[in-house]
Amino acid sequence: METFLIKAIQLILSLSILVIVHEYGHYLFSRLFNIRVEKFYMFFNPTFSIVRAKKIDGKWRVKFFSKNTPDMVREKVDLDGRPVLNERDKPEFERMAASDLDNEDWRKHEDATEWGVGWLPLGGYCKISGMIDESMDKEQMKLPPKPWEFRSKPAWQRLLVMTGGVIFNLILAFFIYSMIIFTWGDNYVSLKNVPMGMEFSETAKDVGFKDGDIILYADGKEVIDRFDIVDNFISQVIEANKVTVLRDGRELEIAMPTNFVQKLMEEKQGFAGYRVPTVVQDLEKGGEAEKSGFIAGDSLVAINNVVTPTFPDFRTELDKYKNSQVSMDFYRNGKRMSLPVNVSDAGTIGIAVKNFVPTSTDKYSFFGSFPAGVKFGLRTLKGYIAQFKYVFTKEGASSLGGFGAIGNFFPPIWDWFAFWKMTAFLSVILAFMNILPIPALDGGHVMFLLYEVVTRRKPNERFMEYAQIIGMIFLFGLLIYVNANDLFKAIFK
Repeated sequence: METFLIKAIQLILSLSILVIVHEYGHYLFSRLFNIRVEKFYMFFNPTFSIVRAKKIDGKWRVKFFSKNTPDMVREKVDLDGRPVLNERDKPEFERMAASDLDNEDWRKHEDATEWGVGWLPLGGYCKISGMIDESMDKEQMKLPPKPWEFRSKPAWQRLLVMTGGVIFNLILAFFIYSMIIFTWGDNYVSLKNVPMGMEFSETAKDVGFKDGDIILYADGKEVIDRFDIVDNFISQVIEANKVTVLRDGRELEIAMPTNFVQKLMEEKQGFAGYRVPTVVQDLEKGGEAEKSGFIAGDSLVAINNVVTPTFPDFRTELDKYKNSQVSMDFYRNGKRMSLPVNVSDAGTIGIAVKNFVPTSTDKYSFFGSFPAGVKFGLRTLKGYIAQFKYVFTKEGASSLGGFGAIGNFFPPIWDWFAFWKMTAFLSVILAFMNILPIPALDGGHVMFLLYEVVTRRKPNERFMEYAQIIGMIFLFGLLIYVNANDLFKAIFK
């Protein structure tokens, strides 16, 4: 339960930062061009809001746990005071004038932005006057355009308003990566320096790789592992046409099939991992290894006389003896010894293994970290775009995940390095996903604006409304699908 809470808090905090920055990008450009912003909310607020605040006559007014302000509409009546009905016998509505409201009514002060915090932590929004968005304020759009509205501004200003969120998310990612590099340095592994080479999956072996191969180059470029989700050695190798490895002192070239990624996804296998010896770094207090007499520094080399030269070998062999006792050979201070140890039902004995992978770190000054951070961010964006195409395959669609999958990327203990690196990565994803040409996303608005720039005429507003509805249905459907995927995996896998 504690692990779940730590991951959940990290996820909510990370998404809150990203949403605020994204929506503030829209807000800043709107205010820069004197466009009125009606509401700015972190989290969604159906029915009521946790906090609502508005600056009226120079003073901030705040409300807690209050119902949302009704829209500026009322039922339309004829000269006799009878409700006007539409063709479906439903009441028609008309937009109210601010002069009809009491001075204490927040809606009267339309020029002031309402700031708030909703109760549904699934995002946030920035409601801009005179724009067809998720609020679907049709009554406002029926009125003649006002000078302060989004629709009254020239196309280039509206384009900047719509791309403001994406721009700010990219800037945030570059800034976070820069500060990570400044604080912790740029950590990486040059695979040519990995002494024991790699351990490969069966799918990789079918292509021609062999356990112990040292990966040198992918399409002639040195393979560097930067421990990033989309910029690690795996992404560099599986996308290459040919890979050069060092095997038994000789360089060999392995031709990579064009469908290699699909094969990995079909077989639900990884590509490769580091081969390292099984040297104890730490022991679980009260664990089986500690009870048997093992200490930090012991090098475990055999289980029941079966030699296990690498940790993957050790892990595979140990897994055969769940809920059993084994005889384990090890070296301590150069002397070979043996001890009996009980294996848990999970196939573990309660040890942490030393990392013998030679990691390098490049240090940067404060100002020098910024170009390095931008370069890292652009590399991450490029890698994500390259991998995005697999979403449209059967295997890729089945592997999509929602909030649960994202939350699992965060560590089970609070780690600021991991938190900020994941936040920067999510900021890159949010920027890219929002610029996709899908109605209801920023990219959909940009697509219609570019159409207007090219044809010099605006798309029909009715068409825009329908496109917005279709886009929202698609996004809600996608949201339900990916989170249902998480639930299915949690229950049945």
